[in-house]
Amino acid sequence: MAETKHGVTAAAGQLNGKTALITGGAGSIGFASASAFAREGARVMLVDLNESDLQAAVEKLPAGRAGYVVADVTEPDAVQRYIDATVARFGKIDVLFSNAGNIGTIAPIEDYPLDVFRSVLDVHVVGAFLACKYAVPQMNDGGSIVITSSIVGVRGSPGAFGYSVAKHAQVGLMRSLAKALAPRRIRVNTIHPGPVDNAFQLEVERRLSIVLKKDATAVLNASIPLGRHAHADEIARSVLYLASDASSFTTGTTLIVDGGSSA
Repeated sequence: MAETKHGVTAAAGQLNGKTALITGGAGSIGFASASAFAREGARVMLVDLNESDLQAAVEKLPAGRAGYVVADVTEPDAVQRYIDATVARFGKIDVLFSNAGNIGTIAPIEDYPLDVFRSVLDVHVVGAFLACKYAVPQMNDGGSIVITSSIVGVRGSPGAFGYSVAKHAQVGLMRSLAKALAPRRIRVNTIHPGPVDNAFQLEVERRLSIVLKKDATAVLNASIPLGRHAHADEIARSVLYLASDASSFTTGTTLIVDGGSSA
């Protein structure tokens, strides 16, 4: 595999010999990213809550180069456990993809439940914070951290108070980490998908349709210049860019992948 004088590998095998850890690894974006990483030579550890989903995901990845840990990303002991398991099996971490998330609810502010608001911030913000807190000491210099935010992390979303606030907060975490970890050449970026054609998004749109009293999926597609939802593998290719040395001078960035909605 050819390299430039700056150590940037050519297109194939971009993650050869590297260890990648993915939370929310059994979901559509997590698994699509795991598949992309594995195709580029990485060893991947998937973290999620449901063991059967994790088993099914790992069975589709290259034998011997994928594993999983069942863990709650909001619990410090569980986070330390999945970090330790990753390092014990595959070696120090090169790529951390903090991708775990939950929906919360969509409701007017006066009806939005406080416990749901806290739960959404716990998974997205505390989960990402803990992943970084425990992974960074076990990361190789020159590695990459990618945090899944959302298009609503750079703009508002009516009724999605927990989700939107959490996604904005992840950007603050990313920017602080990007500066803190620059001396170790660890790059930190957020990725901001627009609507993705997956079960997570369709559930959001089902709830939003109730609030809007119209078909939220059709409304969103009409607002996207490319006229459709993204596919999970399209988001995964952008995650791969941030994870690999192709983005060796990219840190502190919000990469928006939304079909032109923010243009």
